[in-house]
Amino acid sequence: MRALSNDVFLRALRREATTRTPVWIMRQAGRYLPEYRATRAQAGSFVQLMKNPELACEVTLQPLRRFPLDAAILFSDILTIPDAMGLGLYFEEGEGPRFERCVRTPDDVAALEVPDIKAELGYVFEAVARIREQLGSSLPLIGFSGSPWTLMTYMVEGRSSRDFKHAKAMLYATPEAAQQLLNKLVAAISQYLLAQIDAGADALMLFDSWGGALAANQYLEFSLKPMQRILSAIKAAHPTIPVIVFSKGAHAQLDAMSHSGADALGLDWTISLAQARRICGGRVALQGNVDPTVLLADPAQVRTEVRLALESYGHGHGHIFNLGHGITPDVRPENLATLITSVHELSPEFHRN
Repeated sequence: MRALSNDVFLRALRREATTRTPVWIMRQAGRYLPEYRATRAQAGSFVQLMKNPELACEVTLQPLRRFPLDAAILFSDILTIPDAMGLGLYFEEGEGPRFERCVRTPDDVAALEVPDIKAELGYVFEAVARIREQLGSSLPLIGFSGSPWTLMTYMVEGRSSRDFKHAKAMLYATPEAAQQLLNKLVAAISQYLLAQIDAGADALMLFDSWGGALAANQYLEFSLKPMQRILSAIKAAHPTIPVIVFSKGAHAQLDAMSHSGADALGLDWTISLAQARRICGGRVALQGNVDPTVLLADPAQVRTEVRLALESYGHGHGHIFNLGHGITPDVRPENLATLITSVHELSPEFHRN
C-alpha cells in the first residue's frame, strides 16, 4: 500500500476513522474549467485529448491546482474498451459518443475479440504512470472503467439512448449472445483495471451508468453479476485496492449491491444518504450524493446543501462527499470551491466521538 500524505479518501473507503469527510468530484477535470477548454482546443478533439498521455495527465492535474481535493481521477472515457475492440469511437458535438459500428446480432458478438489490452490501450496506462509520478506521495489516484452492461448498451445502440431498446431486446431475444458479449467485456475490463493498478492507480471505480434502466431481475443477472466477477478478479490480485461501484438510478438494488464485494457504493441524488446507510448496514462506504445542479445556485445555497448532505449521512465514518453525477459544464468554478470549502469546514463535527 502506497504511503500518501493525504490518505483520507482511502481511509474513508476502508470505513476507518477520519477527522473529516473526504471530497472529490465526478468529472472534476472538465469543461467547466477554462484551462481544460484551452487544453482540449490544443489537442483538437476529445478523443485526441484522451489518447495523448501528456495532455491527459495535464487535465487530470488541473482541478488539483485550483481546489483542495482529496483524490485525483484519471482523465479518460468509459468507452476506451469498445473502441479498442474496433467499433470506431467518435464524438458528435453536443450529442455525445457514437460508434461507427454496432453489435446487434449473435454473429456480431461472436466476431468480437477481447483486445490486447496493454497494446491497444497503452496510452491509458502511460497517462496513469505520468499522473502517478506527478502526484508523488501527495494524493491517491482513481482509475476506472465503464461496467459491462453500460459498455454493452453503447456497443449495441451505437450511441447513448433513452430507452436502450436494442440492448434490452438482446437480453430477452438472444440472452446467450448477451451473456457472451458480457463475458468478453468482463475479461477485458478485468485486465484493463488490473493494468491501471500496475501503472499506479490507488483505487478503482466501475461506472454502471445505465444499471438503473434494467428491471430488477435483469439488473442482478446482467449488471451486478458481471461486476461481481470483475471485483473478484481485482481482489484476488490486489486485495487492498478499494473499488467503488456506481449504479446510477439503481438504488432499489442497494442491498444486493452492498453484498457484491465492492468497498463503496456511489449514490445519485434520488435516494437520501440516511436511507442508503440504513439499507447497507455498514457493509460498504457510501459516496455522494448532491444533485449537480445545486452548483448553479448561489454560494449560500451550495453551503446549505453541503450541510444537508452531511446531516443525512450523520455521524461516523465511511462517507466520501461527491455529487450524484458528473459536474456540468455550466458550473462556475467558484461555486465548486464553495462546496469543497464547506465540506472541509462543516464535516469535522460529524467525525467527533
